[in-house]
Amino acid sequence: MAIRFAGVRDGGGPGKDARDRFERVETVEGITPRSGRISVTAKVTDINPGTWHVTATPVTLAPAGRSGAPRPGPRLEPAKVTASTRLAPLVRGPGVRPLAWPALVAAGVALAVVVQGLLAARAGLDAGTAVFASLAGSVVGYFTAKAYYMVQHRRHLRQFVGAGTCIQGFLLGAFGTALAVVAAAGIPVGTWLDVAAPGVFLAMATARPGCFLGGCCAGRPTTSRWGLWSSDRRVGIRRVPTQLIEALLALTLGAATLAADLTWRPAIPGTLFVAAMAAYAFGRQLLFPLRAEARKTTTGRPLTAAAALLVLLAALAALILG
Repeated sequence: MAIRFAGVRDGGGPGKDARDRFERVETVEGITPRSGRISVTAKVTDINPGTWHVTATPVTLAPAGRSGAPRPGPRLEPAKVTASTRLAPLVRGPGVRPLAWPALVAAGVALAVVVQGLLAARAGLDAGTAVFASLAGSVVGYFTAKAYYMVQHRRHLRQFVGAGTCIQGFLLGAFGTALAVVAAAGIPVGTWLDVAAPGVFLAMATARPGCFLGGCCAGRPTTSRWGLWSSDRRVGIRRVPTQLIEALLALTLGAATLAADLTWRPAIPGTLFVAAMAAYAFGRQLLFPLRAEARKTTTGRPLTAAAALLVLLAALAALILG
């Protein structure tokens, strides 16, 4: 379906500033008779600030019939709204809660630090150093997560502030920094990794719903009764809740590693962490086809899934046999 958005600024009109008017056509795919209610957000830039009167009109025509003449598309009435301009980074579509993501990420980091500190003290490690390593890693991980996203999506450096984040980049930066601090302090790296694992996955389980509410990492449109209405910041429609499924995966791994840390210690320190990370990586590869974003390569996902599965089996064998 194509929808034409036409806007006129309050006080603007023909023969005046061209930035007092705009016309924009947005195309929405994946609509079926059972899609349910849909919202479409058109983000228009380079216009004069003020109050705008906007009309949205469906312009789609169905395929031509046997006579060759185009048949009318869905009979939807035009919609008229009055809206005001705002700063571009603050423009969000219906169903998007932009503050949910930073709030839940902050809550996840706090939960991880508390859990890691308690488990580190229980394991006889220097809890203060362990907590400092986690905090330092989280700060560095934030910047590496943005850098990873910018490289992956080919963004310019000036877009750093508004760029998204990527969990792979966060984990690389966070654990690289934390391991350097832990090693410099003389703390056994393998033991620290095992006690850090529950906090990491519980933090991700806390933060991932923020992606669902914030409109990032959105799932593909679906008509399944298990689908949930959510937005990718442009189109709001019933989707596969991939963010919540991933949160459930992280919660399961967090609970499993926490139970393991409280009941026994691996014969080979660090194998618990490796097994949990491999299981998480494998699970993510299974979820990627359910996400709305297009695949970057045809071989990357199956190769990553195979490598993660091999590492997982090796780590589980070490845990069991050890």
